[in-house]
Amino acid sequence: MNLRPFSLKTLVALSLAGFALLTSGAANSQNLTPQAKQPQSFQAAPGSQRIVVTIQVEGTQRIEPETIRTYMTVQPGDRFSAAEVNRSLKRLFETGFFSSVEILEAADNSTLIVRVIENPIVSRVAFEGNLRIDDDQLAPEVQTRSRGIYTRSKVQADVQRILDVYRRSGRYSATVEPKLINQAQNRVDVVFEVNEGSKTYVKRIVFVGNREFSDSKLRDEILTSEFSFIRFWASDDVYDPDRVSVDEEMLRSFYLNEGYADFRILSSVAELTPEKTGFVLTYTLEEGERYKFGKIEIESRIPAIAADTLVPLLNVQPGEWYNASLIQDDIDSLSDRTGEAGFAFVTIRPRTIASREDRVVGIVYEVGEGPRVYVNRIEIEGNARTQDRVIRREFRLAEGDPFNTSKLRRTRERIRNLGFFESVAVTNTPTLQADRTDIKVTVTEQSTGELSFGAGFSTRDGPVGDVSIRERNLLGKGQDLRLGFQISARRQAIDLSFTEPFFLGRRLSAGFDLFRTEVDNSDESSFRRDTTGFRLRTGYAISERLRQNWTYTLSFDDVRTDIDTSAFIQASYGKSSTSSLSHSLTWDTRNSRFEPSSGFVLSTSNELAGLGGSERFIKNRVSGGWHKEVYTDFVLSVFGQAGAVFGLGQDTDINQRFFLGGDSLRGFEFAGVGPRDLDTDDAIGGNYFYSGTAELGFPLGIPDELGFRGRLFADAGSLFGLDNKNITKNGAPVNFTNSSALRASIGVGVSWRSPLGPVTVDFGFPILKEDSDVTQTVYFSFGTRF
Repeated sequence: MNLRPFSLKTLVALSLAGFALLTSGAANSQNLTPQAKQPQSFQAAPGSQRIVVTIQVEGTQRIEPETIRTYMTVQPGDRFSAAEVNRSLKRLFETGFFSSVEILEAADNSTLIVRVIENPIVSRVAFEGNLRIDDDQLAPEVQTRSRGIYTRSKVQADVQRILDVYRRSGRYSATVEPKLINQAQNRVDVVFEVNEGSKTYVKRIVFVGNREFSDSKLRDEILTSEFSFIRFWASDDVYDPDRVSVDEEMLRSFYLNEGYADFRILSSVAELTPEKTGFVLTYTLEEGERYKFGKIEIESRIPAIAADTLVPLLNVQPGEWYNASLIQDDIDSLSDRTGEAGFAFVTIRPRTIASREDRVVGIVYEVGEGPRVYVNRIEIEGNARTQDRVIRREFRLAEGDPFNTSKLRRTRERIRNLGFFESVAVTNTPTLQADRTDIKVTVTEQSTGELSFGAGFSTRDGPVGDVSIRERNLLGKGQDLRLGFQISARRQAIDLSFTEPFFLGRRLSAGFDLFRTEVDNSDESSFRRDTTGFRLRTGYAISERLRQNWTYTLSFDDVRTDIDTSAFIQASYGKSSTSSLSHSLTWDTRNSRFEPSSGFVLSTSNELAGLGGSERFIKNRVSGGWHKEVYTDFVLSVFGQAGAVFGLGQDTDINQRFFLGGDSLRGFEFAGVGPRDLDTDDAIGGNYFYSGTAELGFPLGIPDELGFRGRLFADAGSLFGLDNKNITKNGAPVNFTNSSALRASIGVGVSWRSPLGPVTVDFGFPILKEDSDVTQTVYFSFGTRF
C-alpha cells in the first residue's frame, strides 16, 4: 500500500476531533465517586519538592518511633525530595538495627510512612566442632556478641575471621558455617559450625635464580621449613603467609650481609598442591653482583664532635665484603657514643656511594644534629597480670626525657630478660606536637609459675631427680619464690629461696635462701658432708653493665669419713660452723644471658669467714667469658677462671678447698686433677686453681629446629697447693701429690635441645696430664623438666 503525506485540511480535522474526545473524558471524570488511594513508594519527579507534615512509623518492636525519626534527614515542616528520602533510607540502614526499611508516600502527599523490620537480638554465640582451637581463642575474634544486634554482614565477617585464625595455625582446609536458631521475642542463637580439617604443610620450598647459594643453604636461612615426620614437635613446616613475609626479610638480610647489595626478591608464590594437602613455596630471586666496601668516612656537622674521635668505633673496613649488619652495628656504636657524651639529639645517616664497575660501595656516616624530640607518654599494653611498675622500672627513659634510640633498645632488652613475657614490642610513635613522641610497650604474658619434675643422668651424679615449685612473678610484682628438692646417687638437697628485685622501691634486690644438703663424695674422696644453713642476699647496679652483690651465709657442716680415709680429710672430721660475708662484681656486655653470640662477662668475688663460727678463711675467685660470632652461626667462646683460698690462723679443710675436673676440665673425671693421697687414692682438693676453655660452636648442617649443635673445644688448667703439708698418719708423713703442672685436653661435643630436655655429650682426650690424674673420655648429661 502506498503512503501519502496528510493534507492541511485533513490535519486540522483530526486535531479538532482529538480535542473533543479529551474534553468529553474530563467532563465524565468529574462525575465518578472518589476512592481512597493506597500508599505508594515515593516517586517524586526529579527536582520537585514538597512539605512534610507528618512521619508515620510502622513495624517497630524494641525501638521507639521517635528514635527512628531522629536518624532521618527529613523532619516535619521540611521540604523534601527523592534525594532526601534516599539519604534517610541510607542512614536507617547504616544503624544496623533493621533488616528491611521502606519509605512510602501517603495519599495526601504530605505524610511519609516508614515501615521497618528489626534485626533480631543475639541471645547466645556458640562454637561447635572446634577441637584444636578453644572457644576462648575464637570468642575474641568474632564481633557478634550476646545481647547484641544480629546482622548478616557481621556474621559473614566473623566467619572470615575464624577462618583466618585456622589459617594462621596451618589449617587452610577448615570451613565454617553459621547457623541461626530462632527464639521467642525476635531473638536468635548464632552457632558457628566448624570443620577444622587437617593441617596444610609446606611440602616443598623452591628457589629460582640463585646461582651463588644452594637451595639447602637458603632453606637454612628462613623460618619456614619443609614438612618432615621427624619434626613432629615443630610448627614451622605449617604454611603461614605472615611467616613467608618474615622469610623474605630474612633472605634480604642474608644476601645483604653476604655482599649482594643489589639483591631483589622478584616474587614469592604459594601454590596449593592438586590434592590440597600442602603448599609449594617458590621464591624467585635476582642476586646481582657481590660488592666490597670502598672508602669509609665520617662527616660530623656538630662542632663539639670531631670525626677523628669516632673512627676507632667503626667495624666496617675497606676491602671487606659488603655487610649491611656491620653498617647497622656502626650506627649503633656511633649513636651510643654520642649519646653517652650528652648529645641526645644526634642522628647518624649512612650515605652509600656505589660503583658498579668496580663493585665497591663507599660509606659516609653523616653525624648531624637531629630534631629535638622528648618522650611524651609511656603506655603499656598486654600485662593483665604483671603490674605496670614492674615493667616501668626496667625503662631507661622517663616521660619528659630526651628521646634516645640506644636507651630504647636497652629498655627492650631488659624487659625481655625479665622472662615474664612471650613477646615484647617497644615502639615509638609521633604525636601532634612535633617535638614529642609516645613510647608504647606491648607484651604477651607467659606462664611464670612452675610445678616441675626433673629426671636425668650424668657421669658425675648418676641418676638425678628433682621436684620444684616456683613462681617467678609472684602476685605480678616480679618477686621470685622457689621451693626445690633434689636427689641423686651422690647428692640430696632441699632449698627455699625468695628474691625481691626492687627492695623498698629502690633498684636494690634482696632475698634469702634456706638450704639443707647431703653430699656423698665416697668415690672421689671417701667422705660425706651434711650442710644446713641460710643466706641473706642483696645486690644493685652500679652502672648499666656493672653490678655488685653482697651475701651473708651462716652454715653448719658435719663431715663423716671412713676409717681408711686420707689423713688430709680426717683432719676435717666432725662438726663445724661458717659465718661469712662475700661480695661479687660483675661486668656483663653479652647480648644474651642464655645463648650469647657477642660480648663478654667479667666477674670477681671474695668471701671472708670468721664473723663468728669456727671456720676462718678468705676465698677469692675471678672469671670471665668472651663470645663472638666469627661466621654465620659459628660462635667462638673463650672462658677462664682462677681461685685461691687462704686459712686465717688455721689450715683450710676439705669444705673450703677447690676441686677440678668433669665439666670444668673435660677429659678428666670430677676431682680427677690436683693433690691426691697416693695411699688411699683420695682427692684432697687444693688451695689454688686456674682453668681455661676455647670453644667453637657450630651448626651440624641439619635443620635448626631439631636443636642439634656441635662444638670443638680445648680445655686447660691446674689445681695445687695445700697449707697443711706436714700432716701425718700413724706418725708417718702422708704420701701425696701436689703438682702445679698444666693439664690440657681437646675434644668434640654435641648438644641437643630435645623435646624431653637438653642432652649433652662431650668426648675429651687429655694431651697433658700427670700419672696420678684420673681421666674420663666421655662426659654425658641428660635432663628434662615436665
